Amino acid sequence: MPPFKPARILAAALCVIAAPALAEIRVVTSLKPLTLLAQGIATTDTTITTLVPPGSSPHNYNMKPSQRRALDDADVIFWVGPDMETFLSRLLAGADFRQRTISLALDEPAMAESDHADEHDEYGHEDEDHHDEGHGHHDHGEGEDPHIWLDPALAEQMVEKMHKAMARQPDADTDALGRNLKQFKTRMAATEAEIRAKLEPARDISLFAYHDAFVRFAEHYGLKLEGVLTLNPELTPGARHIARIQDQLGQGHHPCLLTEPQFNPGIWEVITEDLDVTFSVWDPLGTDVEEGPEGYFEFQHSIADAVLNCLPEQAEH
Repeated sequence: MPPFKPARILAAALCVIAAPALAEIRVVTSLKPLTLLAQGIATTDTTITTLVPPGSSPHNYNMKPSQRRALDDADVIFWVGPDMETFLSRLLAGADFRQRTISLALDEPAMAESDHADEHDEYGHEDEDHHDEGHGHHDHGEGEDPHIWLDPALAEQMVEKMHKAMARQPDADTDALGRNLKQFKTRMAATEAEIRAKLEPARDISLFAYHDAFVRFAEHYGLKLEGVLTLNPELTPGARHIARIQDQLGQGHHPCLLTEPQFNPGIWEVITEDLDVTFSVWDPLGTDVEEGPEGYFEFQHSIADAVLNCLPEQAEH
């Protein structure tokens, strides 16, 4: 039996004491989809708090005191930007939060004025029966669509921004963050391939969405999105736009309207009355998706499943 060497044991103990402990990274996200993305790369020493709970609007949410404290304590704050989470715009622009806040919005040029004019006409914004646009909400159809997390390619860019912000934190486990980012990208590519194959039977269906949140997913996967009922779900669409959508629904191939659980069904029930239209519910906020490292991929599959529910053999009228 080797002799007892207290000096060696003491040296080992000192090494353990001297080893720097990785500090906890405190992350706050505005929306659940951003939480799902952050969880896809976060290390075990990361805590993530989501501000907007299921069923609440990201435009005019009123924070609880505990959520304000979470913002005060956060090392990094992720949000899409002022066009989406308008309730955070003034607060996050302040000196207390500016350096810790990462906007994930795209840096793309705004549309030309002529494009805006065309959209106003198409979607009935100038109809006499269209309500006043009001204030304090992001303008659907004005500038860049803020629902960027629904496009996997843009979501990957968002995750890269998140990775850089987390890796800059003192004592962050940069090696683990790097591995997680690489694994996320690999898993993303596999998920996209799975979903493209899954959606093949739905390529010829005429899809309609309640509002423009679905546009990015549809464009990414090459789906036939033929119309959007309203560019701003908090406003009543104009008469000209309703008439145009009803005509498109009547001429569509197995037309299916994708509705959202966050909004009152009254508008689309009136618009589709006496039309042979099927319905499917999808959720752009992923309310029922289980959180965790696989959450974003399950979220993408849930949207694809909602599209497949539009198939004639699956759809509900």
